[in-house]
Amino acid sequence: MKWRVGFFLLFLFACSDSYDNSDFSIFRYNESNGISTLDPSFAKDKATIWATSQIFNQLVSMDNNMEVVPDVAKKWIVSEDGLTYSFYLRNDVFFHDHKSFIGGQGRKVIASDFRYSFDRLTDEKIASPGSWVLNNVKNYSAKNDSTFIIELNSPFPPFLSLLSMQYCSVIPNEVAKNSAFRSNPIGTGPFKFQFWKEGVKLVLRKNENYFEFEEGNRLPYLDAISVTFIKDKQSEFLNFLQGNLDFISGIDPSYKDEILTKEGGLNPKYQDRITMQSLPFLNTEYLAFLMDNNSELSKNIYLRRAINYSIDKEKMLKYLRNNIGEVARNGFVPKGMSSFSDSVIGFSYNLDLAKENLKLAGFPNADGLGLIVLNTTSAYLDLCEFIQSELKDIGIRLKIEVNPPSTHRQMVATSKLSFFRGSWIADYPDAENYLSLFYSDNFSPNGPNYTHFKSEEFDNLYEEAIKETDSELRSEMYQELDRLIIKNSVVIPLYYDQVVRFYHINISDFYSDAQNSLNLIRVIKN
Repeated sequence: MKWRVGFFLLFLFACSDSYDNSDFSIFRYNESNGISTLDPSFAKDKATIWATSQIFNQLVSMDNNMEVVPDVAKKWIVSEDGLTYSFYLRNDVFFHDHKSFIGGQGRKVIASDFRYSFDRLTDEKIASPGSWVLNNVKNYSAKNDSTFIIELNSPFPPFLSLLSMQYCSVIPNEVAKNSAFRSNPIGTGPFKFQFWKEGVKLVLRKNENYFEFEEGNRLPYLDAISVTFIKDKQSEFLNFLQGNLDFISGIDPSYKDEILTKEGGLNPKYQDRITMQSLPFLNTEYLAFLMDNNSELSKNIYLRRAINYSIDKEKMLKYLRNNIGEVARNGFVPKGMSSFSDSVIGFSYNLDLAKENLKLAGFPNADGLGLIVLNTTSAYLDLCEFIQSELKDIGIRLKIEVNPPSTHRQMVATSKLSFFRGSWIADYPDAENYLSLFYSDNFSPNGPNYTHFKSEEFDNLYEEAIKETDSELRSEMYQELDRLIIKNSVVIPLYYDQVVRFYHINISDFYSDAQNSLNLIRVIKN
């Protein structure tokens, strides 16, 4: 019977949209930016992470509270010196069926599968962008079929969080070696690959042999997932309202005033058929300065502070974001992170202090200060135009240059921009992930220090903090590092973002987390 169900689902998805009236429980969402691969070794963006997280598992995972929980590993032990991690695997996790396996049936996952997966992750020929996850790993080995050992070069308390990333998914060598794995993935996850016509539709089908249960019921509850690739956000929104999509994520200017009130709540006319979900998002929106290019912005801390003081972030959030998010009154590390503290005091809107710092910078009333260029992408043009207007109040002339997203990312990564808008979404839920952007050994293009900020005081404390095993003490160190970033005005944190989702009321048990994960394992569609 299983093959009949699978064939029927494939036929429906591949050939028509008539599945909407079927008896199957199918969750539908859209990826406007498209999906370039289904290989978890390349899961560096939201679209790929969302898709691959349905197909693959790791040693450990994150729950909705951003706590590390067992996944393929049922338990683990960390040595007293923090250098050796011993993982003990479940014996009921199987790869999805594939012709590469004996009899076409997926075999049981064993420790050597993780050894192969990590070898693949670090293989220079594969060139995974996630190879950095294992930079601090000295050695890893399969002690036996059920025990996997990882040894670190130095203690690193957030290491378990790194292992929860999609990069660290378990992959079968039989399939990865002998197939186009990016487009025909085989994993162990709650859903298995069925069909992908790039740029048109992706279909994932329920894994009937998934190892997780809830109250005696095998997960997942959904029969399938259908992903479309509508590029236009307005069209995506209309498809959602028409019931062709089950949820949308985020707020786009094209529809924000339609679905939201000015206060940031759900428009009353949709409250009988749509649920709005919002929670803190581990994402900081910011402006950044390149610190080593000998420009006036680079050399003059008073000029950077003047710009900081001149931006009314509350007004910006109210008019441009309908109060979605939270004004960044503190440091670079966002709310939602466990080490976040209100004791880290950032810059507040103050025109008098802005003018005073502009005078200290040597440019009273901005006299003699040339044109300042701010680089951004079209998605954030309204935000940058607002900043342009704010700086005008203290006499600063700001020119906005709009780059295609890929060009912008490349120019930031290669330190070509003196002043730019950026977003930093946590790769893993530890403040170190944010603070690493200011560590001098991470200078771009070989690391994420895009500002080329260099401070011996910061570096020494950072190196001490990442080895500290006492979580409270480490948090205090993180906060002091954040203060140093603010003190030096390396960046201008604008706001801490929120996860905002809208879904139809027939969807239940649909939860997110501070990383905006897409966890569909327990979702029920009525």
